[in-house]
Amino acid sequence: QTKKLAKTGAKALEILWRVKEWFPELSLEQRALFKKYHEELLRFNSSLNLIGVGTIANSDLVHFSDSIMACRGIIGCKEKIRSLYDFGSGNGFPGLIFAILSPKTHVILVESDLRKAEFLKHICATLNLKNTEILARRVETLPNESVDFAISRGFANLSKSLLVARKVLRPGGLFFHMKGDGWAREVGDIPIQLCSFWKIELLGNYVLPIGEINYAIVKTRKNE
Repeated sequence: QTKKLAKTGAKALEILWRVKEWFPELSLEQRALFKKYHEELLRFNSSLNLIGVGTIANSDLVHFSDSIMACRGIIGCKEKIRSLYDFGSGNGFPGLIFAILSPKTHVILVESDLRKAEFLKHICATLNLKNTEILARRVETLPNESVDFAISRGFANLSKSLLVARKVLRPGGLFFHMKGDGWAREVGDIPIQLCSFWKIELLGNYVLPIGEINYAIVKTRKNE
């Protein structure tokens, strides 16, 4: 474990980094990139509010581990994902994690907040990620039927996400949603009219290295 201190207000937090312990199969290069990303995330957090104060100490678990496990589940689903849009990328999760794990995939980070978009540009330059692109715009302003694959984490509930994505995804396009254990309730709340545009299924579940919450990857395919 690598420990360091960071000041949050008047209180110093002990911050853990356990990615190497939890994911020993990652390459040395991937571990180094994740570690640098973690350092830059903490450095800019006080000014940009990239992650919640309550998740700083365990950001390796809450943000990195979560995104690594979900992205590996999507990478292993046998879809040929040549380009992937991260809708509402914000702090870069999970798009930057996907870009590091799958360097042959072109990852487009879509973020309307200009300050956060600048942070994403900084991270991509710092990590020398050649397979990334940042679009500082709202998702719904993307050209109609221009997206083949998309992913989101904390972007919106399923109903709003699918409503926003309905025009920008091409027929047959896939939208992956990272969700907690309330995913089934979100599916049940999708309006019937909206369901007619999408095929919705559970791609897989995972549990983080610490804790018992069952996280889910929901796969939605736009009907042709």
